[in-house]
Amino acid sequence: MKHKSFQLANQRIAPGSRHSVKIPAARLYNDTPMDLHAEVFHGVKPGPTLLVCAAIHGDELNGIEVCRRLMGELDPLQLAGTVIIVPIVNVFGFIQQSRYLPDRRDLNRCFPGSERGALGSRLAHLFNESLVQNATHIIDLHTGAIHRSNLPQIRVDTDNGDALEMAEAFGTPVILHSKERDGSLRSLASELGIPLILYEAGEALRFDYAAIKAGVTGVQNVMKSLKMLKGRRSRKKVKPIVAHRSAWIRNEYDGLVVPKVELGQTINKGQVVAQTVNPHGDDLHAIKSPYHGIVIGISNIPVANEGEALFNVAQFDGERIEHASENVDVFVEAYDQKPI
Repeated sequence: MKHKSFQLANQRIAPGSRHSVKIPAARLYNDTPMDLHAEVFHGVKPGPTLLVCAAIHGDELNGIEVCRRLMGELDPLQLAGTVIIVPIVNVFGFIQQSRYLPDRRDLNRCFPGSERGALGSRLAHLFNESLVQNATHIIDLHTGAIHRSNLPQIRVDTDNGDALEMAEAFGTPVILHSKERDGSLRSLASELGIPLILYEAGEALRFDYAAIKAGVTGVQNVMKSLKMLKGRRSRKKVKPIVAHRSAWIRNEYDGLVVPKVELGQTINKGQVVAQTVNPHGDDLHAIKSPYHGIVIGISNIPVANEGEALFNVAQFDGERIEHASENVDVFVEAYDQKPI
């Protein structure tokens, strides 16, 4: 049976072809039009429809580069199903190098949106109606917030079997069990019955080349697991381990923070992870970890008040922490930091 054309935003994409689709989204104050720009790769054989999107938070740049590299490697003549790639969802935030929309709303708290709402609600509604509801699977690409770095990780509701399979195929050292938040794209996908995984890696407004390379490989791994691409998944030595909880270690004093651990490092309960020192003196206060686990997030600002978050720790016990630690070592060896 002949494979049908794919339709998106009133445009038809023939099997075995790539097509750029620009969906009018809104206008700037000076009447300049803004579009949601999607690249569609429609395969020669039937299969899933995978939506890969980035920069729902406009300052999270690693995902944009993952999308750009991925587009350079996809061949619709070798593809089963359809891949929709949206490198920049929050175009407004991207232009301003900001996480948020011009009205300071978080787009990832605006879903499913409304056709008659404020800007964030309208953009969420458009993205939902035009793109999300055309997908059977979704990969949402993120980074840490500004001045915070994340170890490459997948966040997913592990109770969703299809999404968990995607997470395991992706190939990060750690999978973090995470329930969806109201208004998020993950929450919308859950309501629609679409399995979604969220890739977190690196820091806002910075390129992390290891995270980018791992992201490209991870998306391809998922596509292979969905039978959209031929071939075996890469980086098979990294078999992710699930952490069912994580927590932040917070500063207990005011002052300068001298970290004693690094991103990806295994830490034990009671271990000194940082010291806080008064900038006018030499009084050192040790910050000890209340958990066993691996550092999956870290603040990059060496100044903090009491109560501010310093280290995000994925918690493991016994042999599981050894397995997770081995995963991090293998991952670091597999992806270097060279800008290629």
